[in-house]
Amino acid sequence: MPPLRVVCYVNQFFGQIGGEDKAGTGPQSLEGPVGAARAIHQALGDAGLVVATLACGDNYVAERSEAAIGELVDLAAGHAPDLLIAGPAFLAGRYGVACGALCAAAARLGVPAVTGMHRENPGVELYRRRVYIVETGADAARMLDDARRLVALGLKLARREAIAAPGVDGYFPRGLTRNTLAPATAARRATAMLLDKLAGHAVSSEVPLPDFPTIAAPAPVRDLGHATIALVTDGGLVLKGNPDEIEPLAATRFGAYSIEGQRGLDPGRYDNVHRGYDTTFVKQDPHRLVPVDVARDMEGQGRIGKLHETVYSTTGVATTLAHSERMGREIAAKLRAARVDAVILTST
Repeated sequence: MPPLRVVCYVNQFFGQIGGEDKAGTGPQSLEGPVGAARAIHQALGDAGLVVATLACGDNYVAERSEAAIGELVDLAAGHAPDLLIAGPAFLAGRYGVACGALCAAAARLGVPAVTGMHRENPGVELYRRRVYIVETGADAARMLDDARRLVALGLKLARREAIAAPGVDGYFPRGLTRNTLAPATAARRATAMLLDKLAGHAVSSEVPLPDFPTIAAPAPVRDLGHATIALVTDGGLVLKGNPDEIEPLAATRFGAYSIEGQRGLDPGRYDNVHRGYDTTFVKQDPHRLVPVDVARDMEGQGRIGKLHETVYSTTGVATTLAHSERMGREIAAKLRAARVDAVILTST
């Protein structure tokens, strides 16, 4: 059997083009394995060879997703691939979303595709039902190991071999249900699992449940008339021109906007970059998202002691739990330092 023709996709960082300063770089096709694609090439061994590496900046794809993916699909088609491997993207949100979108679009070519991401990458939830996504670590520390697992699943897809269950072949569940022959009835399996749990043995459920941390509710504010209240949003409010470069999805940054001396938010000074909802009405009147006008009225009426003079804002769509926790801690530290008593958190 001749070696498979494999096309890889990488972002500007893993394609050795540059860092954030090159995130606006458009799609390009590079001959052979370049950057991280060399790990894929090594993992292929005699089974295939990387004939081309497609590279594109994260911002370029995020800001013009449909057009960028179309350009990349056209570039891939020019190499007549037997298999497309995107990433791995690890925990990089914009990169992961691009990898998922490209693998989904590869169906137009009739080309099997696989990518890899950390479980908290927003690309997993966006594309796992449509794309085979191999679970990887959070960073490139074990790049070759992750590349081997991508290649193993990719070869099965390219050879039209039967794909095993997610836990066997190492990809995220796609929400598909297939009938299989179990060694015992459901009642016996459930009873055995209960006995194992009571005995302190490791238990693996056939119906995995989400595991969310328990967050204790804060103590109530006893006297709002003397409290300092802050406004924080994940609805995408930014200053005109987005000087903080807050991402429209999978955010890693937040903005801090002074409202000192302002009775409200002037629509001419603010914009909205959130890509998860129709922002038209918020752009017309930012108070529909961040009610500075009402808060100022409450401040004047003595219903609250003081409105904090800084509004914090980011975008919540597809933002990973890890980045959410980090930004939350950073904002909370600033609010504590300013002796803020309570926060009104607005969303979409």
